[in-house]
Amino acid sequence: MKKLVWYFCLGLMIAGIESRITLAKPLLSRKVTQNDDQLAREMHTAVTAFLKTLSAEQRKETELPYPDLARFDWNFTPRARKGITFKTMNPAQQKAAMAMIRVVLSQEGYSKAEQIIDLENVLRVVESRPANDTYRDPENYAFLVFGTPGKEPWGWRVEGHHLSLHFSSVDNQITYTPSFMGSNPGQVMADVPQKGKRILKAEQDMAFELLHSLDASQLAKANLGAKAPNEIFTSNARKASLAKVEGIAMGELNAAQKATFKKLIMAYLQRYHVTLKSQQWAELEKNGLDKIHFAWLGDQQPEIGTGHGHYYRIHGPTFLIEFDNTQNGGNHIHSVVRDLTSDFGEDLLQAHYEAGHKK
Repeated sequence: MKKLVWYFCLGLMIAGIESRITLAKPLLSRKVTQNDDQLAREMHTAVTAFLKTLSAEQRKETELPYPDLARFDWNFTPRARKGITFKTMNPAQQKAAMAMIRVVLSQEGYSKAEQIIDLENVLRVVESRPANDTYRDPENYAFLVFGTPGKEPWGWRVEGHHLSLHFSSVDNQITYTPSFMGSNPGQVMADVPQKGKRILKAEQDMAFELLHSLDASQLAKANLGAKAPNEIFTSNARKASLAKVEGIAMGELNAAQKATFKKLIMAYLQRYHVTLKSQQWAELEKNGLDKIHFAWLGDQQPEIGTGHGHYYRIHGPTFLIEFDNTQNGGNHIHSVVRDLTSDFGEDLLQAHYEAGHKK
């Protein structure tokens, strides 16, 4: 209960922080805009403010060189992590850490992040764990800063159970993938204050709406099988890769179905600032919306219980979303957004170094 009160108070404390910034998705072919510069300044300010609250010893835990391979060692399971956690921060440091998250997410995305962290309290109750348990722990989310803020390239991440968010700044352009959000339970069934909560409701319900709108011939293309995988296919790989694009293309849908498919994609993009959402959508349009495919595996109704579960993915030329809800009888969700060209800012980084050599 003390943990619940602590986290509720923390949420109230930071709720008044206003961050009017623009988050820009990097496009290798476009020029850096005023909005990119604004985001770079805002992110630099937030991360620098956080670092200034830390002691010299804490900064040693938190800061790594940008090329450090730990930047690619990401996961969404409970495990030991590098970085400084809420558990070892004082209230001012916790506030500054959460302010960094607020800078790069929309209000909706920020709320999802808060609720995902709070589900650790639910799991303590469901799994009958003691209040001092460290396996299901809302304070066990770690922050790392890679490189020096403002000195390109640099970046940071926050990571813990079911939350892994990565941001890099390369020549004042920001990358935001891989970006993972999960929810266990997918729907809170236990008799706790969070009962009935569905953090990833839109991501699930909109997919079923699209699935159920397909006619028999369309469904035959979209449906890849009756058994869903136990995990997203790309897992926590450094580079997301699937053997082939499968499912039904947006170009094969009617107008109403296309509108539903677009709303489903937006359910993910709305996690981020409106400018990032708009620029990511522009990139999808640039590469061809009609080429984006929707594929399904598993139950075609949202059943919860032993043996149930479902999976879908959204796969385009440069973009991949995976959603898996198969564990715990179809009540344990994993979702990830990947950039097939520039996860961790790799393509931008390559262009950055190539430009430097030319100079």
